[in-house]
Amino acid sequence: MSKLILAIIFNTEAVDPLSQALLDAGYAVTKISSIGGFLRRQNTTFVIGVEEANLPAAMTIIRETCGPYSRPEGHAATIFVLDVAEFAQA
Repeated sequence: MSKLILAIIFNTEAVDPLSQALLDAGYAVTKISSIGGFLRRQNTTFVIGVEEANLPAAMTIIRETCGPYSRPEGHAATIFVLDVAEFAQA
C-alpha cells in the first residue's frame, strides 16, 4: 500500500537541506508554504508519496535532516503518515 507523508517543518533552516536530501534519495516532493500553530509562524509542509517499503528510509531522512531543534518554542517538525486508498494522474 502507498503512503502519504505530510511533514510540517517548523525549522526553516532545515527546509532546503531536507528538500535536497529527499530528492537525492529519489523521492518526489511537493513543498507548500504554510502558516500555523499557536504563534502563527511560517512553516513549510512537505507532501511526499512513498511505497510502504520505503517509508522507514524517508522518515529517517526527515528526522535526521530536521535534527535536534534547540529552540525553546518547540519541535522541528510534525509528521503525519496516511494510507493512500487510490492514486491517479490525469
